[in-house]
Amino acid sequence: MSDPLSPTPSTYELPAPVEVFIVPRRKVRYWLHALLLLGTVFTTLVVGARMEYNFLHNLPVLAAGGEFPPFFQLGWILQSPARLLLGIPFAGALLIILLAHEMGHYCYCLKYGVYATLPFFIPAPTLIGTMGAFILIRSPIRSRSDLFDIGIAGPIAGFVLSVIALFFAIFLSRPMAPGMAAPDILLGYPLIFHFAHWLGPYSRLPMDHMQLHPIAIAAWVGMFATALNLLPGGQLDGGHIVFSLWPRAHRWVSMLSLVGLILLGYFRHWEGWYVWAVLLFLSGLRHPRVSPWPGLDSKRKLLALFALAMLILTIVPTPFHFAAWTGQ
Repeated sequence: MSDPLSPTPSTYELPAPVEVFIVPRRKVRYWLHALLLLGTVFTTLVVGARMEYNFLHNLPVLAAGGEFPPFFQLGWILQSPARLLLGIPFAGALLIILLAHEMGHYCYCLKYGVYATLPFFIPAPTLIGTMGAFILIRSPIRSRSDLFDIGIAGPIAGFVLSVIALFFAIFLSRPMAPGMAAPDILLGYPLIFHFAHWLGPYSRLPMDHMQLHPIAIAAWVGMFATALNLLPGGQLDGGHIVFSLWPRAHRWVSMLSLVGLILLGYFRHWEGWYVWAVLLFLSGLRHPRVSPWPGLDSKRKLLALFALAMLILTIVPTPFHFAAWTGQ
């Protein structure tokens, strides 16, 4: 006779399996982060010094110069290293904006127990003296709300500081001097720039007739970085936000974003959109697995609308082009 207290096959069920991820903590290479940051400080100072010099002497701020690579006039700096001090406004504003973006991600990773690296800055002899910054997330994200917060924190932090820098710099900017040569690079301006200019002291002048202060150029870079990161697809911040809102739609929205970038490149004649389309494709249109439950609350859904507003305010169909390409 069986024990009446013992479970029968019809009443006994095994507990559902639980996945446990164990991510070994790697040794933090502080020296590498510091070395890359110092290198980026130097390269952005080089670029910013020439911008500030040109601004003070009524020359086009975005001038290629006579050296190679263009815009990165290291030889001019070596002639008088004290000139590096001129680059502090641009370099300081740009690095603070980039750092704010990455630390927004990093701080929320710490909050939710997600293992992430410190920011890696990339020094480069480019138009802005860097290729940006990034962090690496090395452990899974547990929920859609955690993913949403981590994804949106960076763009919000970078956008807010870019807006502050823009409104500060718009009052330092001034009309172009009579007879001033055209810059070697012509910028396209997002909506937020036109709004700030409308509130500035020279609102009656077209933006193309303004001599922007180098801090405004740093703000422009911050806005451009915000727009690129908020593109709704792949592993970009915008892709994380889309997946958090509607996981099943992520792949389709990513594909639409890919097509949209190709169309922008074709109709706006800016090849950079093709590059971003390739990067979006290579990053993968699929998204890493995140628990589908629970969903997002109403506050986060409102923040998603704010992310859309940031994208609309910062994106520009033709970010820049060389004056030589248009005969100007």
